[in-house]
Amino acid sequence: MSDLQAEQYEAFLGQRRAQILARAREAAERSGRSLDDVTMLAVSKTVGPDEVYAAWKAGYRAFAENRPQELRRKLAGVDDHPDMAGVRFDMIGNLQTNKVNQVLGKVTLIHSVSSTHLAEAVSKRAQAHGLVADVLLECNVSGEESKSGFAPEEARAALPGLMGLPGLAIRGLMTMAPAGDPGAARRTFSGLRELAQALRADSGLDLPELSMGMSDDFPIALEEGATIIRLGRVVFDPGHPLA
Repeated sequence: MSDLQAEQYEAFLGQRRAQILARAREAAERSGRSLDDVTMLAVSKTVGPDEVYAAWKAGYRAFAENRPQELRRKLAGVDDHPDMAGVRFDMIGNLQTNKVNQVLGKVTLIHSVSSTHLAEAVSKRAQAHGLVADVLLECNVSGEESKSGFAPEEARAALPGLMGLPGLAIRGLMTMAPAGDPGAARRTFSGLRELAQALRADSGLDLPELSMGMSDDFPIALEEGATIIRLGRVVFDPGHPLA
């Protein structure tokens, strides 16, 4: 990327961020909340370290990756920029048990604990490293066969056992909505909010985080109570329209 291209891209990122913040603020206010209570993750899986740094300079402070090897590449890029001290990375993609060690201690939050088997693997490896891993339970609220995660009743049945796993702190829930269907998205997001309420009543856990909403549906997610939104193309791609 030339210096001129970099300057133009940084300008785009700043302008788009202002537009996203305005749209997100309106949606949060419709649910009676402040945007100060929401974490906006810039999902950097399709861009390189230079674009991540440009996004940092545009004001983003939290990023997300879906593959451990990409996380490693982005963190190496961070090392080249001392001014990025304090940057946050989360893991949001499907995590294989043999890749858990590659993310522990390097991410703030693992969003994609989608099974008891994976939760047990994270617990075991976190203990071995003397860590406590903050995680979200990935829940398949929409019931789509193509999506991984706990069905709502599976989550309720599994939670007591998961709460007993050492080295694991369950901070909330994550879901993905069907693409291209605003009505289905709203049902999915409201379903996750209601599931979190039921799990809080069952367990006494706070479960403060609801990770839901992406580039095309984040305003709906915020209206339904999202505390974390995961924005990729709408942040980084000039050709992607704002939802």
